[in-house]
Amino acid sequence: MPSYAQVAAINGTSGDEGRSEKMEHGYDLVEKAIDQYPHGKPYSTSIVEVPITCERKPYIPQEHDALIDAGTARATIAPSKESPNGTTEGDWAKNHSHQTVVQQHAAYWDSDNDGIIWPQDTYRGCRNWGWNPVLAGLATFIINVNLSYPTCPGFMPDPFFRIYLARMHKDKHGSDSMSFDNEGRFIPCRFEDFFAKYDRGNKGGLDVWDLLRAHKGQRMAFDFFGWSASFLEWLATYLLLWPEDGVLRKEDVRRVFDGSIFQWKADEHLAKKRRSQYQRQGNGGLRSRLF
Repeated sequence: MPSYAQVAAINGTSGDEGRSEKMEHGYDLVEKAIDQYPHGKPYSTSIVEVPITCERKPYIPQEHDALIDAGTARATIAPSKESPNGTTEGDWAKNHSHQTVVQQHAAYWDSDNDGIIWPQDTYRGCRNWGWNPVLAGLATFIINVNLSYPTCPGFMPDPFFRIYLARMHKDKHGSDSMSFDNEGRFIPCRFEDFFAKYDRGNKGGLDVWDLLRAHKGQRMAFDFFGWSASFLEWLATYLLLWPEDGVLRKEDVRRVFDGSIFQWKADEHLAKKRRSQYQRQGNGGLRSRLF
């Protein structure tokens, strides 16, 4: 851990000059900060006097991180430390460079690319994941009824509860990971913060207990809509990914944010359905030959 003199030297002053300047301007807080977390930095993100700051340590960029300018919002890609260029599989980032990340997040349901998501579009998209009609219908009701009006081009609500992609950023709410800004851009450091704070044990993802702590930790005062929306979004994410070990992997969650995983899950379900049909047909043919 560096001494105050070392920190002063880094800042271009001698130890005596630095200490004199500290006393003159009240820099005693800086000296205390370098004894806290992170070590070796002239600032502190955690102090023992406020235990919650030690429990939820934020993301701290390292010197050799591939993710650069983590605090700068990205308009068209959703990068992370592990994927600094966003989703490159299938040229996703390139093919969606005309959309903000929040528009990409919803583009899966706009199958005809007309910029409008009808309730039947939402229902069909959920069914393509293998969700049963009741669950798909409930998801459609929650999504279109609650998210339609903010995206409407005028003051009057849409009688068909359509969602307009051009104004998708209007559906931003509080009490979530805060990874989207008010214009629909993706903020990498907020995404990294979320996992740094709530991934206990550094599993590379979040289990149910992590998600419950995150839901409680991210809640804003009297934000009843945000509380509900965030809970339902993470519930839907868990149902979609349904991890065998119970851990939502960070990379999978990142691909939920940019929407690239939605069609992949639909294709996965379709392939599984076809294999099942093929096996049934094969078993039926075998029985007919035996009997």
